[in-house]
Amino acid sequence: MKLSKALAVLTMTAAMAAGAVVSANAAEPVDAADVKVGIIYVGDEQEGYTYAHMIGIDEMKEACGLSDDQVIAKYNIPEDESCYDAAVDLAEQGCQIIFANSFGHEDYMIQAATEYPDVQFCHATGYQAASSGLENMHNFFTSVYESRYVSGVVAGMKLAEEYGADAECKLGYVGAYSYAEVISGYTAFFLGVKSICPNVTMEVKYTGSWADQALEKETAEALIADGCVLISQHADTTGAAAGCEPNKVWDVGYNVSMLDAAPNYALTSASIKWGPYFTYGVNCIINGETIDTDWCQGYTEGAVYITELGPNVAEGTQEKVDETWAAIADGSLHVFDTSTWTVGGETITTTATDDLADLYHGVEYISPDGYFMESELASAPAFAFIIDGITELNQVF
Repeated sequence: MKLSKALAVLTMTAAMAAGAVVSANAAEPVDAADVKVGIIYVGDEQEGYTYAHMIGIDEMKEACGLSDDQVIAKYNIPEDESCYDAAVDLAEQGCQIIFANSFGHEDYMIQAATEYPDVQFCHATGYQAASSGLENMHNFFTSVYESRYVSGVVAGMKLAEEYGADAECKLGYVGAYSYAEVISGYTAFFLGVKSICPNVTMEVKYTGSWADQALEKETAEALIADGCVLISQHADTTGAAAGCEPNKVWDVGYNVSMLDAAPNYALTSASIKWGPYFTYGVNCIINGETIDTDWCQGYTEGAVYITELGPNVAEGTQEKVDETWAAIADGSLHVFDTSTWTVGGETITTTATDDLADLYHGVEYISPDGYFMESELASAPAFAFIIDGITELNQVF
């Protein structure tokens, strides 16, 4: 059975799924005027992923009635001990809640959380909060695989218009690292395209960086040279889109609209609204309420979306997008429906098998209704099957 090694990085995800996901961290309420919030960013406003978080922080300030001086931001904090130093500084400055937004920040957030038990530490995209045993450590993410799928539908509509729904088109995908988060996302995108164009295939090439404008552009160009007619990404800059526009290749982005980089060829971008979580976490501080150890919300809660459609999307795309969102919302469409994908020609019916024991710890991720329960058992993505039709050209951990 073909699986990415990346799931080994996230083995705790399944382990924690069997236990409680809420910790007893409630404290006395804090007047909103006395709240101080810390935020640790891996990038700045020039990097789409961080910019999306910055928008979410602004939404939180408005929703919670906080002033600018009640939020202390740390920008361009790498995934090393700099994160620990930043977290300690924020705690020492009196922040009651501290957020960090990059996968590699997690170990350093846990280290700081151990030393400051009265401060709440909230980490995006991670998986170790439950297993850490710390009541003040929390993970959060969104069901971004839903918006990935819908962005794939947009792409499929364009390919069907240009080449025919039955055409054997090849897609390209610029990924950062071979983590389950990335694999889950590109698989959801691919399945969205396949719902319109069932004969597509996809090549994935990793950059080994979350944000490298030049390398993402170069990687997109390499995939285009290899015959890919549409490029998508799980990397944080506009580099891939900038590679698509001069080559007249369709683009589906991530985090933010790519129309500035590819005004004619950008179709849409899968994106996340981080404001709901930031607002939730800060309101818990204000109200003296417990913060969930794991938090994950999706389209129905307003946490994921796709950006505006580009000027050259296929006719009928908006109607198809609306139809797809409605099906996700009412539960009639599950992104990882096992009837729509195979691994080595086989349908996956269970994850509780001996050959998956080291990865899923005997936890069953396949629901009785026949779909992989992504983000239902834990916030961190866990889907890491390399399904038929997708080829990873390299792996970077």
